[in-house]
Amino acid sequence: MSFPVVRHRRLRRNAAMRNLVRETYVTVHDLIYPLFVTEGTNVKTEIGSMPGVYQFSLDRLEEEIREVVAAGLQAIMLFGIPDEKDAVGSQGYDHNGIVQQATRKVKEWAPELLVIADTCLCEYTDHGHCGVIHHHPQTGEAEIVNDASLELLARTAVSQAEAGADIIAPSNMMDGFVQAIRAGLDEAGYQHIPIMSYSVKYSSAFYGPFREAANSAPQFGDRKSYQMDPANVREAMREAESDVQEGADMLMVKPGMAYMDVVRMLKEHYDLPLAVYNVSGEYSMVKAAARNGWIDERAIVLELLTGFKRAGADMIITYHAKDAAGWLKS
Repeated sequence: MSFPVVRHRRLRRNAAMRNLVRETYVTVHDLIYPLFVTEGTNVKTEIGSMPGVYQFSLDRLEEEIREVVAAGLQAIMLFGIPDEKDAVGSQGYDHNGIVQQATRKVKEWAPELLVIADTCLCEYTDHGHCGVIHHHPQTGEAEIVNDASLELLARTAVSQAEAGADIIAPSNMMDGFVQAIRAGLDEAGYQHIPIMSYSVKYSSAFYGPFREAANSAPQFGDRKSYQMDPANVREAMREAESDVQEGADMLMVKPGMAYMDVVRMLKEHYDLPLAVYNVSGEYSMVKAAARNGWIDERAIVLELLTGFKRAGADMIITYHAKDAAGWLKS
């Protein structure tokens, strides 16, 4: 009895052959680097739960931007940490808000670097929620007021575009947020500014370290009423479809590692560019394990990034971006 020879195994014999037949590649151009900007002077504060990630004041930001450009990265995402917060997140849409100031500075230092502005209110509200809060007059129970929040989010997007943001990335998950922001941008003359929608954003335990980084933890309750249940996948399609119909130019899945099936599903159903957010908790787990000597950080990160690309992501937002850019060159 004879058996067929499985000749394709010869393709795995050496590195050159494997490189020749490799199906999925990650390049530095796939990566988007999140940055946290804060008010004050001479601030470069490492975030305790995110080793290697810092909060920068504007006077220390230029050095980081120079390193980002030297690494070959082409895009950053800005998150702001204001000194003063209020119930409606007014610093988010202030002409001189911290993200607006940072955007103007980055465009002065590195005009070719794409600036993506996270568009949400949670970093700017004193209650830490992503929209306007209303307290029921009888029960005192707090709830998000969706439509009032949309108006402020549209104002935030317009102010970010005025400051020079190249892409608006709304992360708030209010109903109708893409339509409201698109209308606001168009009316203000920013029809050319694309929207990268956080279309599929799960209510995830992986966000913990970010809330330290952005000082944005909810002061009461949680965000489950406007973020998705991690158990749901059909809902992801409904959320994405809604954003496509409302005018989104790019879609996003957040987090990444536990949701690669969702990334693949969106890739197969939509022809818009697709981003995945490799979030803070995912980053922190890798860093902690690497610092304990349990894993090879470089190998793990590159394998994760490859997994995101293989699943269908066109862009990867990751705190590993600067390190990965160097590893990809070596």
